[in-house]
Amino acid sequence: MINMSHDMSIAVRAAQFKDLLECSVVSDKDGIADEIEAGIAAFCDRLAAMRTNGNNLYLVGNGGSAGVAGHAATDFFNVAKLRAVTLHESSLLTCMANDFGYENAFARMLAQMVNPGDVIIAISSSGQSMNIRNAAIQAAQNGGMVVTLSGFAQDNPLRSMGEINFWLDSCNYGFVEIGHQFILHNISDRFGLTS
Repeated sequence: MINMSHDMSIAVRAAQFKDLLECSVVSDKDGIADEIEAGIAAFCDRLAAMRTNGNNLYLVGNGGSAGVAGHAATDFFNVAKLRAVTLHESSLLTCMANDFGYENAFARMLAQMVNPGDVIIAISSSGQSMNIRNAAIQAAQNGGMVVTLSGFAQDNPLRSMGEINFWLDSCNYGFVEIGHQFILHNISDRFGLTS
């Protein structure tokens, strides 16, 4: 865990954020860790195959993670030229939550939307959100590739649900959310340069 001092100065917080990003862990479903650059490269390869095959990229998150998902979807669509969308449009989300329970809302949408070869990015700071975990399960059952971004506990349940799992060793929501945004922005920028 990155040592978080109570000094809130920009210089100290920037140094802590740098340390957090440098200690990010990428792993597969079996928990086998890889270098972050190798994980990013593997993800970019998958995005290239997804675009070549005409597949879609779906992003899900709650609260601040929904904000991260929305920003990332815009970058993947605009910069990387991918068919990328979020699933938190209020009318559809509230309909699914009302009819099937919030924990099943994203999964119900993905059951109708995800095709083999599609990719879902599941974002949860704590990795505990049941609706995000259920979305990952449904996407995998439909033949989609799941990529997760989480933080907090090293053994959080979301961290073992993706083919590629990015984990940040922090319990600070701000750092984890900004770290997830930074990683996704970096990937969309890299992918955009190679497309």
